[in-house]
Amino acid sequence: MPRFAANLSFLYQDLAFLDRFAAAARDGFGGVEYLAPYDEPKHKLAETLAASGLTQVLFNVPSGDWAGGERGIACLPGRVEEFRAGVLAALDYAAALRCERLNVIAGVVPADTDPAMLESTLVDNLTWAAPRCADAGVRLLIEPINTRDIPGFFLSGTRHAERILDRVGHDNLYLQYDFYHMQVMQGDLVPTFARLRDRIAHVQVADTPGRHEPGTGEINYGYVLAELDRLGYAGWVGCEYKPVTTTTAGLGWLAPYR
Repeated sequence: MPRFAANLSFLYQDLAFLDRFAAAARDGFGGVEYLAPYDEPKHKLAETLAASGLTQVLFNVPSGDWAGGERGIACLPGRVEEFRAGVLAALDYAAALRCERLNVIAGVVPADTDPAMLESTLVDNLTWAAPRCADAGVRLLIEPINTRDIPGFFLSGTRHAERILDRVGHDNLYLQYDFYHMQVMQGDLVPTFARLRDRIAHVQVADTPGRHEPGTGEINYGYVLAELDRLGYAGWVGCEYKPVTTTTAGLGWLAPYR
């Protein structure tokens, strides 16, 4: 049976951030994830998490000026020290929240930049980060993201992600497999998941078009979730989608799994 984590950066948008934890628990989620925790003091987050009874499943390493349009800095040659300081900050929060997974957002390709240099920077950064995360008992993940939602995103498909994993060559670097992003970019969702099963440490779901709840679009999530069970996936399923109305009103799709 899949274990579901509410992505609090997407769900319960009508509530203040810290109030979303209790709402997720009331609605039957077992865990939470979100883009970033860094706007809140770690002790306050830890208290809120403990009061909710939820598990902190995942969050991202600091990803640059998100409000200003940046979507990750891990592939940017001029931001190496900032990236590495961000990893250490993320590990500090992960320890406070007992979070066992950190996700790296690669970044958008700058104009007139050599892709080979971007890949080398990303590989070097991950080579530095993976053993440090391993020492802390935290899995390090990278995530392919579609270029319709984020034009120019550097890491947009599983083949490229596999090459990055192979170049880094560390056993503490994994994939985050987002079914929504990969449906937009390449399809063939379940066979790709099955092929990469041992390299995937987290999955996320949303339907397409619209990035709404499972069951609102073209992805057969009844089949997908059953296949996750059949293939022995025991990790979390992150619910990173935009509710059509309210989060709670749109949770009919979750009822069979509660």
